[in-house]
Amino acid sequence: MADVHPEHAQLQADRIYLGWQYILLHPDPGPPPKRPSPAEEQAEGKAGAKPSDQELMRRERFQEDLLNRPVRIFRIFMVILAVLIVGLGGFGLMQWSAAIVGLLLAAGGAAVCSYALAQGDRAVRYRVSEQQARDDRQRQERDKELFRAQEEHAQRYREWQEVKERHDRQLAWYAVAVPDEIDRIDVAGGTLPGWSALITLLGATRLYSGGHLTVLDLSEGAIAKDLIELARKGGDDPLVWVLPTDLPRLDLGATLKPEAFADVLAHVVSVSEEHRTTRDLSFDNAILERVLEVLGENATINQVTAALRALAQVGDPRDDLRFGLITATQLERIGTLFGRGVSDRVVIERAWALESQLRKLETLGTEAVRLPPARLRVVSMDRQAGVFGNRVLGTYVATALTHILRQSPAADRPWYHTIIVAGADKLRGDVLDRLMDACETSRTGLVLTYRSLTPTVRERLGRGHAAVAFMRLGNAEDARVASEHVGTEHRLELAQLTETISDSVPGLDGGYTSTIAQVEDAKEEREDDNGADLAEDLVESTEWGRTADKLGEKERVLQRSREFLVEPHQLQQLPTTSVIVTDATAQGRRVRLADANPAILTFPKTTLGELEDVRDAVMAIDGKQREDNGEPPPNLGPPPPRLDWRKERQ
Repeated sequence: MADVHPEHAQLQADRIYLGWQYILLHPDPGPPPKRPSPAEEQAEGKAGAKPSDQELMRRERFQEDLLNRPVRIFRIFMVILAVLIVGLGGFGLMQWSAAIVGLLLAAGGAAVCSYALAQGDRAVRYRVSEQQARDDRQRQERDKELFRAQEEHAQRYREWQEVKERHDRQLAWYAVAVPDEIDRIDVAGGTLPGWSALITLLGATRLYSGGHLTVLDLSEGAIAKDLIELARKGGDDPLVWVLPTDLPRLDLGATLKPEAFADVLAHVVSVSEEHRTTRDLSFDNAILERVLEVLGENATINQVTAALRALAQVGDPRDDLRFGLITATQLERIGTLFGRGVSDRVVIERAWALESQLRKLETLGTEAVRLPPARLRVVSMDRQAGVFGNRVLGTYVATALTHILRQSPAADRPWYHTIIVAGADKLRGDVLDRLMDACETSRTGLVLTYRSLTPTVRERLGRGHAAVAFMRLGNAEDARVASEHVGTEHRLELAQLTETISDSVPGLDGGYTSTIAQVEDAKEEREDDNGADLAEDLVESTEWGRTADKLGEKERVLQRSREFLVEPHQLQQLPTTSVIVTDATAQGRRVRLADANPAILTFPKTTLGELEDVRDAVMAIDGKQREDNGEPPPNLGPPPPRLDWRKERQ
């Protein structure tokens, strides 16, 4: 497997990524401010619209004519009277002196009326001109107001444009990683597709950052299939054991000393006896240690079961002698291991119980071959096998791993080697405790996923330096326990994309394909892929990547779906890939909602930085700008780093 190119954003080898948190630091500013226009100003003033000049003149003249109508009638009367006086004087009906006086009076009255009418007409023109002047002043004021409004709009638009650019350029998905001091992650709840997404993400970030990964899949759901394809696409040849089919080629525990081997087998036998005490385990362990002393170094399981049959007096020991599983000398020594009497009957009963369960491991390591090194190892249980047999096999693998870790020196850096146990609630509590302790002392990262919160799981959930993650919890009681653990006062934000993709990904089908029998052929056919790219590999080799790619860029919207409180009924409705991560910090318990969908790695607005780190960096940049430039424009933040997964072959 190759590392991320050092010049680009890269995965941190000591950082465990559980998903991505959807947060928009800068809200959407909405539509741009509307530009004011003269047409709008006219539309707003339609109710009080001013008349035109001609209309105003007509109205004023009409009013003046109404007022001057008596004057006009009187002037006409004076004119008629003047004409009548002239006529009377001309015909001699009136003396000329009287006619002249009457004519002067009539003409004077008519002149006075004409003067009054002229003054009224002049007053009309004056009022019209004054009104026109007022209208011109008001029009100029409106133009000035419109100009000021347009200037204000331009300023508001520039501010909106800056906010919009900041919103469009901002990151949307921030990495959710556990603190460096965390040495274990407990995942409670979840569906098989959800576990598949989480394990694919954990495994991809571990392998592509140079680490090693061991997956013990007790779920019988083939949840590591996408991870296997991804590792193969990236240039690695993962080793996959499907038990019990590959039990003959499983050499796990072959190098253990007799004392450790006896301890492993004693715990395997206890898998069906949940209420067994430490005293019972010690008794079984003593029987097995004595049997292994007789058999000598490098004793196999089928030799142990043959010795137990002889001790329990089951079957004909001559058959085991004929097949070479036990010698006559060993058979004689086994007969004298324990005393006679009542205690002998107790030993016989326990030996019979030990043989009946250990015989499921008789083929262990009988066809073991030297396997090439691999950075991904997957040990799974065949769903076609029996439930009890799978529990025995799973307990053996977990206990053997524990002893190997106890004998190994501590790693140089934490989480370099990571062990994932899927379906850990199928293991006994003491088996889990020993595995946790061994991983802690050897600095091996440990991820335990529990389908249900049994009393055994509740006692160990988050114990020690562990982070706890909750996925969908179908059981109401489990959801109540989880909500109390997290705290119902927390309000979390769920992205619409999380619900969209979770509903679109098909369920798991099929099972694992063993690579052990064809490991040599696979090694010869392997092609060296120096151009491995994690984003491209995710799209091509995982169901999550293909589904996200089918949805297209239009579905990758920056839109919040909903907010919810951490309440039991909400935990029962979580999308498949949602993970509520809780861990303790110096400031108190931290609660974050993440999306474990590995395809988010390929999104352009995804960063490997955590929300707090990115926010602090933006504030530092903004503070430096203000210090250097006084009052800079609104901070746009750094451009989102595009995840470049080009790598160099180690």
